Amino acid sequence: MSAPDGGPVGAERSIGQLFATATTEMSALVHDEIALAKAQLKQDVKRGAVSGGAFSAAGAVLIFSLPMLSFALAYGIRTWSDWNLAICFLLSFAANVLVAGVLALIGVVFAKKAKKSKGPQKVASSMKETAGVLQNAKPHPRPVAPRDEAPAAIEAVARSTS
Repeated sequence: MSAPDGGPVGAERSIGQLFATATTEMSALVHDEIALAKAQLKQDVKRGAVSGGAFSAAGAVLIFSLPMLSFALAYGIRTWSDWNLAICFLLSFAANVLVAGVLALIGVVFAKKAKKSKGPQKVASSMKETAGVLQNAKPHPRPVAPRDEAPAAIEAVARSTS
């Protein structure tokens, strides 16, 4: 079994190796949080697009189908019931408005789902929390190294940051 940086578990590692491991893991965490935010934002945009499409479809149905559908429905009601032609046209218009209302309701439902989603806000607050913890973190005091070991420790730190 080995540590994430490839060293053996339980073996003493230098400060440079620990710092390099921590930096790598923090970088991976930030990249994963950014990927999560992108995925959640993509889902919210998709919901918004479905909502906009439903509203557009409602408008198109109401505008483009009114003339032909109204005439066909009004004359159909007139043939079926022998009512006055004006009443038949009013019933035809009411049916078109009902269809447009149902499509608009579908648009409202999807708009509320897109608005209610707090995915990117959760990720952003998590990233701020992580940054706040890192800013408040204080390093442990270093033990005083003998003079002959100091250059090796400095060299290890210099290698880990490059």
